[in-house]
Amino acid sequence: MFIMYDTESEFKVLALVGEVLKLTQYEEIKQGEKGAWLSIGAYLVLSSIKLWIGYSFLSGALVADGYNNLTDIIASIAVLVGLKISQKPPDVDHPYGHFRAETIAALVASFIMATVGLQVIMEAGRSLFEGNIQTPNLITAWVAIAAAVVMLLVYTYNNRLAKKINNAALHAAAKDNLSDALVSIGAAIGIFGSQLHMPWLDPIAALVVGIIICKTAWDIFVTSTHALTDGIDEKVLKKLHATVSHTKGVREISDLKARVHGNNVLVEVIVLVDPELTLIEGHSICDEIERRLYKKHKILNVNVHVEPHETKITQ
Repeated sequence: MFIMYDTESEFKVLALVGEVLKLTQYEEIKQGEKGAWLSIGAYLVLSSIKLWIGYSFLSGALVADGYNNLTDIIASIAVLVGLKISQKPPDVDHPYGHFRAETIAALVASFIMATVGLQVIMEAGRSLFEGNIQTPNLITAWVAIAAAVVMLLVYTYNNRLAKKINNAALHAAAKDNLSDALVSIGAAIGIFGSQLHMPWLDPIAALVVGIIICKTAWDIFVTSTHALTDGIDEKVLKKLHATVSHTKGVREISDLKARVHGNNVLVEVIVLVDPELTLIEGHSICDEIERRLYKKHKILNVNVHVEPHETKITQ
């Protein structure tokens, strides 16, 4: 036999623990706002400096990097708005909460980022085809390097915070911070190269930056639409299936579904158990499944349905 919860008080304790965990989740989302605000502040300062220095000292690569940071402001604001709305508790119209607001905001941001990326690509292409390329001042390269250092520091902070609170949106923002640092390094390389009698390297670097912006926008678009259409990674489903199937008392899994809801995963599972178990014993198995899914995968929203396992009699 397996461990059972046989008193009403124990059920109440389990329910109370679930509510505390959900409140903790909202608190973690609120902590994620710190990372979003840090990114917005850094991007505002860096984009202003890059665009001013880039236009003043004739560096297309630095200007493109500045526009890249402008799109990052939009993406960071989208994350911030999504985090704000996600903290709203469930209501009559949203029984599962408002966690998908974050995904919708990211989808909108991807369209804006793609528009800016295409603009940067067209501007860089125009400079290359016209052939009227001027060598930028060396100060633009040092600005790009300084910006890369700043973004590496922001990346370190956001990455640590994302791991601490287990927030996928902030983790994605941290990855964006790292890519921005690499973009600035690439822009610096292009500018330094233009000083070696190769002025075409500057617009080439700008072209690469534009492509990176569009690639980032495409990745965000694909991830967002996949989540909004209830898509989920097949590997995640296999891990969930393994966790449930190894729960004591579960003889078979009849059906298992999961979908992404903002930063959460909603799981629905039908398990087959011994038909002679009591209602209390069946309910205990459900509780154990919920506990294991939270412990191993940090999943709070689980809907478990128990059915009797029909044993086939062979003659």
